[in-house]
Amino acid sequence: MKAKLKTVGFWITVASLFWGFQLMLTQHLVWAFQAPEEDLSHGWLVPVVALYILFREHRMLFASLDRDNRGKCLAAILTLGLLFLGFVGTRGAQLRFEIVAFAGLLWTVTWLFWGWGAAKQVAFPCAFLLFCIPLNSFLDVITVHLRLFATGSAFAILKAFGADVIRHGTMISNSAGSFAIDVASPCSGLRSIFALMTLTAAYAYFFQPTWGRRAILFLASIPLAILGNMMRILTIVAVASWCDAETATGFYHDYSGFVVFLVAVGCMLGLSALLNRLFGEDVPPKAVQTHPEGIKTSLVYGFGAIVLAVMIYQSFTPEPVLTDAPEIVLTEIPGYDSQELEPSEPELQTLPADTIIVKRAYWNVRAHFTVSCVIGGRSKGSLHRPELCLPSQGFQMVRPRTLSVGDRSWRMMDIERGYGPAQGFAYTFFNQDGYGTSSHTSRILRDTLDRSLKNRYDRWVMVTVGASTANPETMREFLAKLEEVVWKN
Repeated sequence: MKAKLKTVGFWITVASLFWGFQLMLTQHLVWAFQAPEEDLSHGWLVPVVALYILFREHRMLFASLDRDNRGKCLAAILTLGLLFLGFVGTRGAQLRFEIVAFAGLLWTVTWLFWGWGAAKQVAFPCAFLLFCIPLNSFLDVITVHLRLFATGSAFAILKAFGADVIRHGTMISNSAGSFAIDVASPCSGLRSIFALMTLTAAYAYFFQPTWGRRAILFLASIPLAILGNMMRILTIVAVASWCDAETATGFYHDYSGFVVFLVAVGCMLGLSALLNRLFGEDVPPKAVQTHPEGIKTSLVYGFGAIVLAVMIYQSFTPEPVLTDAPEIVLTEIPGYDSQELEPSEPELQTLPADTIIVKRAYWNVRAHFTVSCVIGGRSKGSLHRPELCLPSQGFQMVRPRTLSVGDRSWRMMDIERGYGPAQGFAYTFFNQDGYGTSSHTSRILRDTLDRSLKNRYDRWVMVTVGASTANPETMREFLAKLEEVVWKN
């Protein structure tokens, strides 16, 4: 009877997790799997593989129930932390927090009810669910470097073979101008890395007997994917250089990814076979240790009730309210001529419809400045870090620093393009409450907490200043005057 009650309590707790994370399961994950910017189409297979692993090893799982009850107090502490992370993630629309919390809670709840032995059996399936996390937009700074690496490597190899090509940022063209191929974000290789890492993790778990060898095979998937993508870029440019650009960017571009990915998979299989040949395929199983002691069953039920209560509260918390947008008016600044600017067509087409854009140009005899104020709305897609787009346009960002001007903190840097003098660039954020920061991470964390704890969508403003000069005193002087225009009018 006691075992049946524990079983019922366990499944009620697990069911409450699926109920409490219903927004993640039915909306947020569906969006991530379909979003072109995330390119996570293989994510649909991740939970299927995790369930198959559980089904394949269910006998070992059942044999481990209540065999090792160590560490349940630690499991309880982790459960409380993951509950908070899940609540903040769900209310703050942070899918990455949601997935970590959901997968972690499935693991710690199993640990609480059935002990450490059972937790070890479900650890890999739960961890495998983390491959559902959309990292493409989160690691977009890495995307830029991968694009530059692939472009530079392909350019160097082509030049070594005598190809008449020119490189500019992430673009490769020939001197005659008959083709120009830009390695855009989808071609950075990041999606190949994530897809190959997911596939390799599952393959290594099934076909490598020790965690050390699994780790070697898993880590090898990263350089293999980078190498494969670099070879793809190389062949696309080679086809454009020695054949024609239409074939390279059309038919060959669309199907070359499959070929290169298969080559990377073949290398992974070859490495796995090499590991088995060097170290052998079979490892004798370890004896199962028995540690029946643990925290009292009543406390386990208590933590199950806490999980259920948090999931109920999380499910019935109302939708956050969109706050009013701060009024931004860029007026004239004494000592500078100025002109109001209209948003560009790409800005109007790519940013969410509720985004507000205010722009103005200022200049005097010393420098020219372009000020842009972008006010976000309900969607988080209105704002992004300039570090993501400037390098792909051929700019090199140097001497980054944080500078305090008046009451504001600015993130500043010099941008160079290989010719002409360096230019200046600065940006900062603030919301409708006047909270300001120059850190993108601090802004995201503040926004997440406000969405989850204050139940509101903040209206963040990103102010960017591009200057024709990198002179720090000229920039500081203008930013101090801009303080009077943006925040004190």
